[in-house]
Amino acid sequence: MSKVYYKTADEIEQVRESANVLSQLLAEIAGLVKPGITTLSLDKFAFDFIKDHKGTPAFLNYQGFPYSLCISVNDQVVHGFPSDYVLKEGDIVTVDGGVNLNGFISDSAYTFAVGEISEEAQQLLDVTKASLQAGIEQAIAGKRVGDISAAVQEYVTPYKYGIVRELVGHGVGFHLHEKPEVPNYGKRGSGPKLEEGLIICIEPMINAGKAGVKFWDDGWTVSTVDGKLSAHFEQMVAIRKGSPDVLLNFEAIEKVLNKK
Repeated sequence: MSKVYYKTADEIEQVRESANVLSQLLAEIAGLVKPGITTLSLDKFAFDFIKDHKGTPAFLNYQGFPYSLCISVNDQVVHGFPSDYVLKEGDIVTVDGGVNLNGFISDSAYTFAVGEISEEAQQLLDVTKASLQAGIEQAIAGKRVGDISAAVQEYVTPYKYGIVRELVGHGVGFHLHEKPEVPNYGKRGSGPKLEEGLIICIEPMINAGKAGVKFWDDGWTVSTVDGKLSAHFEQMVAIRKGSPDVLLNFEAIEKVLNKK
């Protein structure tokens, strides 16, 4: 979408309701992710869950995408197809989903550990999630997109990880992808100004090795160019004065994970 869409206070609350359904879904997924489960079964669960909550999967049939979730395993960065692949101990798996509830769209992603993972993989997850928080802290009216982008980049750079450049965050709410684009690299004080009424997805996609990616022949799946792991965390933020308004946080997900 080439247009920037600003939302009223009531419309932001409607988006928050959609985000609440998605948050509940991802929390349920958190309990299901374990060795022995197929990624296709997670997708079927998501379809049924969203329908049961009177929504529709925002990803399903979006520009031809054939599933309710993007599920990306290990070196897959984003947009992986659910399949008969059986998750195994030590994998990491990103679940990226969206809900359309009464015409209001939510979008979020979380990278899960499957059983016990390596220290290297855990550090990648921890750094990627923390870089998201660094970006969120800049999502305040009066700042610029570049302030978010720079915060993510500055957090990640000391770890020598690759920051994906071909894929970026975005506006959301009325449509799955709206303006502005929100890169995970950039300069402070640059880019579009953040104004009240804007809802954006901030979503660091960080590779354990090189920043480069390759696009698969299926037209969707993106993986690391060197076969190393990639992590992806995404949250929705409404722009306010003074402090960010996170419409979808990870509390419900992590409550489940802490019990596993």
